Amino acid sequence: MVNLVKRSALIGISALSLLLSGCNLMGESIATEPAKSEPEQTVVSNLDFNQIMAQMQQNDEQEQYADTTQFNPNKHHKSLVNYVEQMALDLTDTMQVAPQDAAIAVTSFVDLDASLTTASQLGNQLSETFIHQLQKFGYSAVDFKTANLITVNEQGDFAFTRNTRKLAGTNIASHVLSGTLIYRADGVVINARVINIENKRLAASSRTFIPLYVLNKEDIYLSSN
Repeated sequence: MVNLVKRSALIGISALSLLLSGCNLMGESIATEPAKSEPEQTVVSNLDFNQIMAQMQQNDEQEQYADTTQFNPNKHHKSLVNYVEQMALDLTDTMQVAPQDAAIAVTSFVDLDASLTTASQLGNQLSETFIHQLQKFGYSAVDFKTANLITVNEQGDFAFTRNTRKLAGTNIASHVLSGTLIYRADGVVINARVINIENKRLAASSRTFIPLYVLNKEDIYLSSN
């Protein structure tokens, strides 16, 4: 709105300048014989107008640039996937097992509390995203929630289940990827690790902080907030 008012004022000044220039031309043509000065004066007036318009455009660009230099949490391009991708890269860079020797099951990330069994939307979404990222970096991800049989009913066809009786009876993973969530006032600290199921040794680890405004933008509910 301020820019519009400035622009209107400058255009009005420019129009007034042109009008005054025209009056001067009329006066000079009556007093003397300014046949050659009229085109020159018009050119000068046009140049003045163009300079004013160019200055207005430059001022607008400077104001827009000044606005973009101020950080606004509601105007960012970061997403949860970006943070998980970086963590997956850290894990694969430090992994102490070859991709062909690892079958990694990914479980829900849990709140760092006394029980270590409290899962949230964020914890489940992290595990789902890590499955894709591990596969992308060349590691075999095991989806242990896949049932032995496909269930078909009126609602649809289902391959996933949390019923342990319908899951594979044998251990199909050599490692597990999981982690903990630590809630802060301005975000969540994520600790991720890959653990050897047989000997419980740590094969890789990663840690990051996800700002609260990133989670709010994706409408991720934090149960412990």
